[in-house]
Amino acid sequence: MSSYASQYPPSIDFDPAYKKFFESFYAASDTPGAKAHDEYTKYFTQDATLIMASKHVGGRAEIKSLREAMWEKVASRAHEPVKIFPFGPNADEVMLYGTVRYGLKAGGKSSKDWAARAQLVKDEDGSVKLKFYQVYLVRQSTPIHVSACGVAADDLIQDASA
Repeated sequence: MSSYASQYPPSIDFDPAYKKFFESFYAASDTPGAKAHDEYTKYFTQDATLIMASKHVGGRAEIKSLREAMWEKVASRAHEPVKIFPFGPNADEVMLYGTVRYGLKAGGKSSKDWAARAQLVKDEDGSVKLKFYQVYLVRQSTPIHVSACGVAADDLIQDASA
């Protein structure tokens, strides 16, 4: 079992080639360098759509440009695709979620939770590609402090539980 292996619903049949694809895809996604950028684009169809948070691109050339930009400030990344949910038996569309950890070129580390929607296709030779891939990133939230009549909401909650 690779470090990119995910959990799947046990009651839904899912093509083993698709499972293997995702393991390979996230390993490629975490590989830096110019050559790796070219390899990464091969996981997509020629006319694929990639939506990464608010960035929307189409085709391998634009996907490569977006990937290069995503590595500008990042020295390393490590995806952990936790679970993948096929849309039914032998489906080619899935929802996924996981985490990604970053090592930053300026120093320090960061991590984000993410979810994604993917549509897979097989080429004439049977190789799996992404036709559509949309990633939703969860930004770390800033705590919101609420008060009512000059009393902090946290204090109200503590008083109510006493």
